Amino acid sequence: MGEALGGLKRTMMCGELREEHVSKKVTLMGWVQRNRKLGGLDFIDLRDRTGIMQVVLGEEINAEAFEKAKSVRPEYCIAVTGEVVMRQSPNENMPTGMVELKCEALKVLSESETPPIYIKEDLDAAENIRLKYRYLDLRRPDMQKIFITRSKTTKAIRDYLENNGFLDIETPMLTKSTPEGARDYLVPSRNYPGMFYALPQSPQLFKQLLMVSGFDKYYQIVKCFRDEDLRANRQPEFTQVDMELSFVEQEDIMAVNEGLISHVFKEVAGVDVKLPIKRMTFKDAMEKYGSDKPDVRFGMEITNITEDVRDLDFVVFKSAIENGGSVRALCLKGGADMGRKPLDKLGEFIKTYKAKGLAWIQLKEGGVKSSIAKFLTDDVTNAIVKTMNAEAGDAVLIVADKDSVVFQSLGALRLELAKQFELVKDKNEFNFTWVTEFPLFEYSEEEERYMACHHPFTAPMDEDLDFIESNPGIVRSKAYDLVLNGEELGGGSIRIHDTDLQERMLKALGFTQEDAWAKFGFLLQALKFGPPPHGGLAFGLDRMIMFLAGTDNIKDVIAFPKNQNAYCYLSEAPNIADEKQLTELGIAILPKEDKKDEE
Repeated sequence: MGEALGGLKRTMMCGELREEHVSKKVTLMGWVQRNRKLGGLDFIDLRDRTGIMQVVLGEEINAEAFEKAKSVRPEYCIAVTGEVVMRQSPNENMPTGMVELKCEALKVLSESETPPIYIKEDLDAAENIRLKYRYLDLRRPDMQKIFITRSKTTKAIRDYLENNGFLDIETPMLTKSTPEGARDYLVPSRNYPGMFYALPQSPQLFKQLLMVSGFDKYYQIVKCFRDEDLRANRQPEFTQVDMELSFVEQEDIMAVNEGLISHVFKEVAGVDVKLPIKRMTFKDAMEKYGSDKPDVRFGMEITNITEDVRDLDFVVFKSAIENGGSVRALCLKGGADMGRKPLDKLGEFIKTYKAKGLAWIQLKEGGVKSSIAKFLTDDVTNAIVKTMNAEAGDAVLIVADKDSVVFQSLGALRLELAKQFELVKDKNEFNFTWVTEFPLFEYSEEEERYMACHHPFTAPMDEDLDFIESNPGIVRSKAYDLVLNGEELGGGSIRIHDTDLQERMLKALGFTQEDAWAKFGFLLQALKFGPPPHGGLAFGLDRMIMFLAGTDNIKDVIAFPKNQNAYCYLSEAPNIADEKQLTELGIAILPKEDKKDEE
């Protein structure tokens, strides 16, 4: 290393130099942002992760360094030594813009080919090229700021949790495949032919075992893996801030995490989070916002108008009500000016959420205009207007169906309208909400059985225990999510710490006792040895960094992400395994069958 540096030692970073360093001799090392000539002088903008420093070279300053600078190109890695002086033409737009380095020695540490992407902020380049040359993409100042933010965030998290008595304990990466949830990534075993480990979707079972072990407060910043079809802002490997606490109730866990969020957002972003964070039940979230992760930065809540239209002779409304559904609506301020074409587009939009159509009423200055005018009476119209608190100039947008469709479609429509009409006034606002009392079960039409809404180890609310077998659909759980600006930031629950109740839960999910013990026996066995009441929470670290760094793309906050098909352009993974490796593992690759259309 000494030979490569020629005995030089970096004494300061490029972005650190200020007026107080004038007359100081320093050595800087970094990458050439640009090299330009002006009036017999060469000017090199030298960049490292702290910023850019202007280096000036000239025949009279140092002839040897000046000569070397002529061959220097962008992205060459160089070292320069010289005196810090005041700039003759200051640049107030850059932190180091009052000073420059008068170069007395220059050493090229390594040369660079012309990069396939520009190393600059706000790069507009194809994602696959950025991912293929990720090491160059990460040189860009805006990307480096993101990872500085990520590092500050993880430090702030660790500081807070360590100061609150948490222990950082690692859990296995090679574990047992368990059902319920996304697909596992499987790892074949050479020592046990035909058997497989699974990469953990979360450390859930092991962190519960740590509570049985008596550690009281565990945390881990840990990689998790899910083999699922990737939607926007999902990655096959992601990072969780995982924690578990013993001898606690739900309120204790929420209080600890409010403190954590307050500390992190203050330390990293300088934001004061207002505590306590407001609470909302799952039921209220769905009925008012059509989502279990409500964006409450703007109003336009969903309103139930079923009673107002119950006697209306309109088959769509009547059918929905008779089948146990409802008729609900949004009031769009200023919506009376919308033309038929944009209204029709909104109707097509909600059909993607299984709604049959969108009815609307516009309160124009000259009177009421409606897509269902022939079915409306003045009394019904007046009742709807009153329930919706609508005024002249507004539009009432109505969906009728079973509740799940109404909530989903109006919830999505609400967010779409917020985007179109720019209803979120402050893009930098952080609006937190706790959502509580989630259902314990959700019915899967595909599986024709109840599934765990969170996971099978979530405790039911005490007053709903008797309904686990008789009416699982109404059982609420001791689960809670922390929502930020309409995104789930983290979630957790109080866990089941009783073997009998855990077996009841698994039975309700369709497991026989034999299956339950085969899949979860090590947890069920542990629960027989004096487990403490316990619960926990996990934050999505990548999503938290997205908010703190001000980006809406999860790939920006992961150093080496995969694309939407879980492929790594940089390393070209996954790839074909060596035949010898496969033989050692006892694995044969079957040819993929061609799917031909039947004639």
